[in-house]
Amino acid sequence: MSIQTLIDPFGRKHDYLRISVTDRCNLRCIYCMPEEGMEFEPAEHLLSYEEITDVVRILAGMGVRKLRLTGGEPLVRKELDVLVAMLSQIPGIEDIALTTNAIFLAPRAARLKEAGLTRVNISLDSLQPERFKSITRGGDIKKVLASIDECIRVGLSPIKLNVVLMKGINDDEIADFLALTMDREINVRFIEYMPIGHHDSQWKSLYFSLDRVFEVCAEKGWSYEAASSLQGNGPSDNYTIAGAKGSFGLIHPISNHFCKTCNRLRLTADGVIKPCLAWSEHYQVRNVIGDDEAVRQLFLEALGTKPESHEMSRHLLEEQTTHTPTMRRMSQIGG
Repeated sequence: MSIQTLIDPFGRKHDYLRISVTDRCNLRCIYCMPEEGMEFEPAEHLLSYEEITDVVRILAGMGVRKLRLTGGEPLVRKELDVLVAMLSQIPGIEDIALTTNAIFLAPRAARLKEAGLTRVNISLDSLQPERFKSITRGGDIKKVLASIDECIRVGLSPIKLNVVLMKGINDDEIADFLALTMDREINVRFIEYMPIGHHDSQWKSLYFSLDRVFEVCAEKGWSYEAASSLQGNGPSDNYTIAGAKGSFGLIHPISNHFCKTCNRLRLTADGVIKPCLAWSEHYQVRNVIGDDEAVRQLFLEALGTKPESHEMSRHLLEEQTTHTPTMRRMSQIGG
């Protein structure tokens, strides 16, 4: 019997799975979750490492080659290197990345690398210690910077820094972030603030177009060119400033959505398949783990409902959307 591949109704081939291992986080970033009032899944409701590995084994047989571990903050989950080691031994899996706030990363980076982790994306929305503490509601930027140095040392590369640009909060730091790419092989990715789980006036007031990044380059006299060879799975348009060792990227889901090339599915910490980040459609896979064919069919069913676009730009224009937006926060989905 031939195994079906993961192709959606619009012909997009899916070879990339984002796996949330927890909905908990040690920080409370202002764009990700409220300061108080979040209800987290009990530990017994989370997929075990064995269950996650079983799902990935099946999907690898359907063409999945790339994985990303997310949260919440994935490093609040104990012994994450054990899961990385289990996943890295699955035939067909070629790339395992991690998205993290990096507060806990420095002492664990070497062990994760040895287990089979390929790369890291680090969330870093300000280079100013007090502003960083305010955005994250308590984070210590020194620990993040130490983690970046350690990842470079152990060879977790390329390192990507995820910077969510927000109007009036950190939009004056664009040049400082670009300067990081001059003497280090770092990819700084500027990301538009997305309305995930809260389509409210705060999001609209903080939304900031990424065109400003090119304007800053012009003001500084920095010439740049497209960089097409950067390793990774993301939807970033990448550029290199002349003479720089690193690069910068733009991820603009609102102003210039990347849905035409979407190749990703999501598995949440509580066992929900999400074919699209933005919409409410979801499928509970946990109850069929152990039945390989049932898992395959459920992923195919989920993929069959994947819409052509997330339509986030319509929120900005206050236009009606064709699907129901998710009310799960980013931390509950896994980004």
